[in-house]
Amino acid sequence: MNKEILAIINEMETVLDGEPWFGRAVYEILQEVDASKAFVKPGPDAHSMVELLYHMITWAEFTLKRIEKDQSFDLEASEKLDWRQIDPQIHGWEEGLSQYIAIHQQILAHLKEKEDAFLNEKVDFRNYDYRFLLKGLVQHNIYHLGQIAYVKKLL
Repeated sequence: MNKEILAIINEMETVLDGEPWFGRAVYEILQEVDASKAFVKPGPDAHSMVELLYHMITWAEFTLKRIEKDQSFDLEASEKLDWRQIDPQIHGWEEGLSQYIAIHQQILAHLKEKEDAFLNEKVDFRNYDYRFLLKGLVQHNIYHLGQIAYVKKLL
């Protein structure tokens, strides 16, 4: 049976591209960002929207690679990319948004092939299970979406 997996998939899809309780969905807000403002920091110690997006990409990719059991993209590789130095020639807003959406589509596709027992398996490089990882990814996305929405509004 995969009742719990289906609930997690539904929650992810709702947050990403549905009608979440907290407001507008992730993709909708991210697609409204003016790419010319994505690199602007609202303060000296604040992150730009593009920095936040690539931070979100890092941990979505970590989640994907853990689901795929890909040992080459381990915790150390993820931590090196976390809050990476953003190069506007490489890290464009549209490219990042496409990458973010593609990674989440891959995560959802993999989850649709899993049974609930998968959620109890321990995640490589971590001391928690996939249930915690997947629910954490949803929470992480909402948290940083709020930051992006706030910066977007400030600018």
